[in-house]
Amino acid sequence: MAEPGFWNDQEAAQKLIAENNVLKEKRDSFQKLEKALEDEETAVELLKMEPDPDLQADTEKELEDLKEAFHQYELNLLLSGEYDGHNALMEIHPGAGGTEAMDWGNMLLRMYQRYCDAHGLKFEVNNFEPGDEAGLKSASIRISGKNAYGLLKSEHGVHRLVRISPFDSAKRRHTSFASVEVIPEVDDFINIEIDPKDLRIDVYRSSGAGGQHINKTSSAVRITHIPTGIVTTSQAQRSQFQNRDTAMNEMRAKLFHLEEEKKRKEKAALKGEQLDIAWGSQIRSYVFHPYSMVKDHRTNYETADVNGVMDGKLDPFIYAYLQWRLSQENPD
Repeated sequence: MAEPGFWNDQEAAQKLIAENNVLKEKRDSFQKLEKALEDEETAVELLKMEPDPDLQADTEKELEDLKEAFHQYELNLLLSGEYDGHNALMEIHPGAGGTEAMDWGNMLLRMYQRYCDAHGLKFEVNNFEPGDEAGLKSASIRISGKNAYGLLKSEHGVHRLVRISPFDSAKRRHTSFASVEVIPEVDDFINIEIDPKDLRIDVYRSSGAGGQHINKTSSAVRITHIPTGIVTTSQAQRSQFQNRDTAMNEMRAKLFHLEEEKKRKEKAALKGEQLDIAWGSQIRSYVFHPYSMVKDHRTNYETADVNGVMDGKLDPFIYAYLQWRLSQENPD
């Protein structure tokens, strides 16, 4: 940064500063933990020489705080993927099963909103298509904040629900599925070239809530990338231009993700690796009946606190996934 001409390229300079700040935060956190550990070791030695109930109570509390701080530090180290620090774009699509599946999609939407609210992440619904009777047909969400993609990438896949359906008059047990797609939002430093001739842009009236202006004007935007068939939509903003920008930003992210997946598969083929079926595979089961359990099929982590999970308590699942992912990338 002290080199002459550092600021000649503003974008490159800002990117380097951002990278430097991340590294500096990791170093400072490590040094703070190291100092705290030394202090606690000293306190424990003092207690061994001269027991003191008040000092012991304080030390036990400080050790618990240190344990939590270490856990957060470890989590930050696990969030070291290339795009973990990016915002996340999420889509939820119910599987076959009519109203029951649509309601399950809406339950997942609520679960992620509760998680984001508890972790200081901004949760913006760009597009919401309501179900015929209840729930949703599809939803696209932008989640912004520190490590948004790194935290939520564990949710990419198919989620399975088993419960007594409230929509079944015979009170039978139903199994429903919903797919959740999570990709990183691309930033200005990533160049994605899109030929305008490859895009079809449609405008239409919004179908969801949003006031008279949104519902009475053709402000919603749908963009189709003709070569790949990828479609993005936005209807949350009042302005057609704002919705177009939102849909275009999501299109850039999807095309970038598609290219990254292609490279990953080519690299794996050269190495002779067996690829996991990330899209379309069942990653987690939520059982409400005949017993209560949520189980992740990749990590085998499970809990009986179904209500807690549906209220957004996903931290243990996310932490287990990040550890599992690290073990997959570094089997030795």
